[in-house]
Amino acid sequence: MSVIKVMEGVRVLEVAQFTFVPAAGAILADWGADVIKVEHPVRGDTQRGFINMGGFQLDPNRHPLIEHPNRGKRSVGIDVSTPEGQEVLYELAKTADVFLTNYMPQARQKNKFDIEHIRAVNPDIIYARGSAYGDKGPERLVGGFDGTAFWTRSGVGHALTPEELGGALPQGIPAFGDSIGGMNIAGGISAALFHRERTGEAIELDVSLLSTAWWAAGASVTQGMETGETMRSLMPGTTTSVNPFMANYLTSDGGTINLCIVSPTGYIRDAFEHLGLAELADDPRFCDVMPLIQNAEAGVQLIAEAIAAKPFDYWRQHLKTMKGQWAPFQSLVDLATDEQALANDMVAEVEAGDGGAPFKVVRGPVQFNHEPLETTRAPQASEHTEIVLMELGLDWDRIEELKDKGAIA
Repeated sequence: MSVIKVMEGVRVLEVAQFTFVPAAGAILADWGADVIKVEHPVRGDTQRGFINMGGFQLDPNRHPLIEHPNRGKRSVGIDVSTPEGQEVLYELAKTADVFLTNYMPQARQKNKFDIEHIRAVNPDIIYARGSAYGDKGPERLVGGFDGTAFWTRSGVGHALTPEELGGALPQGIPAFGDSIGGMNIAGGISAALFHRERTGEAIELDVSLLSTAWWAAGASVTQGMETGETMRSLMPGTTTSVNPFMANYLTSDGGTINLCIVSPTGYIRDAFEHLGLAELADDPRFCDVMPLIQNAEAGVQLIAEAIAAKPFDYWRQHLKTMKGQWAPFQSLVDLATDEQALANDMVAEVEAGDGGAPFKVVRGPVQFNHEPLETTRAPQASEHTEIVLMELGLDWDRIEELKDKGAIA
């Protein structure tokens, strides 16, 4: 049985760079859409030239910042600054259901692919924009990246930086907000397609990195607007918890186990038994929720000593039968071999651009019918120019003419 493709028959025309908006295209491609990525015929997506990510050197032939947001697409090289290139873009737009871009308003106007230009050739197209700070207001023309709009300005970086550090933590995950925001755009496009199907109306939509961050942190933002107070991460070893079953605990070999039994009622005896502290379940200080809260500091100390007596792997196995919630403190690399992650098909393999071992990519967070992801590698820059234009009906002489003028690759 073939894998279900819920967006089969939908064509997306993507004029975008970097990760934020292309990540939306990747999700739509995962779901079966035909996503045509327009790239500059010489440079390609600017991100192809990135040789460093988070301090790590990148192999241009095995490039995570290209594979992650561009798998499953076809690439067409068009110089949209030329009249001939713009005509080719319009021919593509006539066949598309969605136009997807993160170019700045001034670039969209200069190169004639803003909403009025695209709607002039296809009034039924859904026009989707991604931006740093939104498509309205005094900073509509101001650009930004994940690190500025999502992490720094939004307050997310501030909230995740313990006050005691006396500085600001840099964002440790490149394209963090970009990937979340891309999923938001894909969801918005899905809703817009559904609306068009029901009503015939094609709408425009916007997602910004700033709004993505505020939605992700929405409960804390709402609390802050209510009280004027901001939440901050705490330094390791610091807890203000009134619940000793909600804290991080160090193991004998420096690992960390997170206990997160939010409501201890019904879990106290089982938790203490698993922690090797069965006698505390009958101790009047800890046997019920109210005394447990009142004696939280003493409980934290006893649990810390118990967990510190044994290594990380012991607790990872031993706590699997505990009724209450907990988790091992893992790295992003650890998750790649996590039995539960793999059982849920969170990793997919694609052909590698260098012909070597398959390249592993992360499946999007939505899974249909419990099926694994089937996709293809990210395209090389301009890889599909000729075949896509021939599908449009351009003959070979016209393609050669456009190439000679530098309008296409």
